[in-house]
Amino acid sequence: MACTSVPQGITPVSPFQLDRYLGKWYEIARLDHSFERGLSDVSAQYSLQPDGSVKVINCGYSAEKAAWKEAIGQARFIGEPTLASLKVSFIGPFYGGYHIAALDEHAYLWSLVVGPSRDYLWILSRERRLPADVREQLLVKARQLGFDLSRLIWVGQDRTDACQSAGG
Repeated sequence: MACTSVPQGITPVSPFQLDRYLGKWYEIARLDHSFERGLSDVSAQYSLQPDGSVKVINCGYSAEKAAWKEAIGQARFIGEPTLASLKVSFIGPFYGGYHIAALDEHAYLWSLVVGPSRDYLWILSRERRLPADVREQLLVKARQLGFDLSRLIWVGQDRTDACQSAGG
């Protein structure tokens, strides 16, 4: 996944404040892809680095392997830091798009993130659960943006043990 462009018809959130977005997010739902297949209890931890990039620690539980799986990467803004459009890399020089298409702009409690195409979609929350009305609002938005929600995976967030990572 080396493409960082924003899918046609989707506008990243602006104004965006990175300092308010940093911290831990729980994955509520996602479209399936190989690098998270079979994982539950997925979370992401974002922290600012001295060079201005963002350290990304993704962690999820594999029931098949009975173990936590971790991926560490970095993100950088594609353009202005007030536009919620970043590129993320977990493997060397290969970057993928990370574009926030919807955000709780008051408290930064939830976000709808899209990748470089309509094959990538994540619903994130600061809490393990999203209120039903917010979940429905995000599903309506994703549908309006042209995503196939029949393929959406609802991520279990039921484990009581913490992610065994540097970030979680």
